[in-house]
Amino acid sequence: MDIPALIGRQRVFFKEERTRPLGERLKRLQALREAVKRHEPALLAAVQKDLHKSEFEAFTTEIGLVYKEIGHALKHLRKWAKPKRVRTPLTHWGSKSYIVPEPYGVALIIAPWNYPLQLALVPLVGAVAAGNTVVLKPSELAPHVSRAICAVIADAFEPEWVSVVEGGVEASTALLEEKTDYILFTGSTHVGRIVMTAAAKHLTPVTLELGGKSPCIVSGDADLKLAAKRIAFGKFTNAGQTCVAPDYVYVQREVKDAFLEHLTAAVKELYGADPLRNPGYTHLISDRHYKRLAAFLNDGQVVIGGQTDSDQLAIAPTVLDHVDWSAPVMQDEIFGPVLPVLTYDRIEEVYEAVLARPKPLALYLFSSSRELQQRVVERLSFGGGCINDTLMHFASSYLPVGGVGESGLGSYHGENTFFTFSHQKSVLRQATWFDIPLRYPTSKAGLKIIRRLMK
Repeated sequence: MDIPALIGRQRVFFKEERTRPLGERLKRLQALREAVKRHEPALLAAVQKDLHKSEFEAFTTEIGLVYKEIGHALKHLRKWAKPKRVRTPLTHWGSKSYIVPEPYGVALIIAPWNYPLQLALVPLVGAVAAGNTVVLKPSELAPHVSRAICAVIADAFEPEWVSVVEGGVEASTALLEEKTDYILFTGSTHVGRIVMTAAAKHLTPVTLELGGKSPCIVSGDADLKLAAKRIAFGKFTNAGQTCVAPDYVYVQREVKDAFLEHLTAAVKELYGADPLRNPGYTHLISDRHYKRLAAFLNDGQVVIGGQTDSDQLAIAPTVLDHVDWSAPVMQDEIFGPVLPVLTYDRIEEVYEAVLARPKPLALYLFSSSRELQQRVVERLSFGGGCINDTLMHFASSYLPVGGVGESGLGSYHGENTFFTFSHQKSVLRQATWFDIPLRYPTSKAGLKIIRRLMK
């Protein structure tokens, strides 16, 4: 594909203001929703082929979130796009002030493989809603989904508005060499640095959705049975290949044994006695990823799971005990179905451990203490998270999703996606039927009065 020519055509299309009318944006969002509906069986089949996801998991974590995001945008877009009147200071008497959302132009969205459908199409919804043209780069590691996305996009948009560029690293590199007007990248921190470096050459603004080691804290006063089930759900959904999955658990020592018993029961309830034979259990994306995760099984005592199947690229939901921060499994984001369990006596130990490391993308706390809940939220910096649950903040269109520090830059979801892909243009409309002489240096009393007004 001739990438410079493609971006050039999209830039012309944008300059012709084809994407700007609000009615056209609404029509295209409706067209996208209808295209997803028409292609839903093919999309479900593609996700199953690439990741072995069940229909339940594929719909709830992929297609359903896309429908939800489109519906939310259709309901609220007129309000989001409306210029916002703001206050005007007394020194500007006679004028009116507005903030006008304005599309950037050509947006580049680079999507990952772990949720290859929703992490491509959810940002797309906001970019189109804001009035941009879009170049969408799906992950080459999920080739069936990539091809299915091509069919959906071709069904809903002309290529001058939205185009899909398939391919590997060479395609991403070629796209980043071109000047676009906004970039949203979802992936690893390492690649995020490469994207940001490339964007800096053109001074292109970016949103980086990265990752990190997201902690899960279980206090002694938590509902241990419910905590165990929700942690198992959050960690082992998509076989742990989730950027906001709990990466490790810090459990208070006095309830550790009881928590592990409940966690064992929860894993069996959710995935059966033999998860590797469960047709609804997701597999790993590649042999390289499988081998990296399998090596972690030696980094502690396996107390749950541990079974592997190299032919199917599957590792059972696994919990490791007797792990410390020197173990390889604790050095980087795990991104798989391996859950280390650490213990603490005082909550200050957890604060020290989390604060000593890069700020995580997510944090989860299980406790019935409002005081502890408030203290953890105030004391620890993280992108977003839940109290007494996991993952569910990510599924809300009303909560921005994004990291902080090494876990990301910027955020999106719902109206935040619209504003991520919109420049907030400030406009002051001044009256012409009179002119205040105090503003000019020729006014003798001007400075004295202005001093009073501006102090």
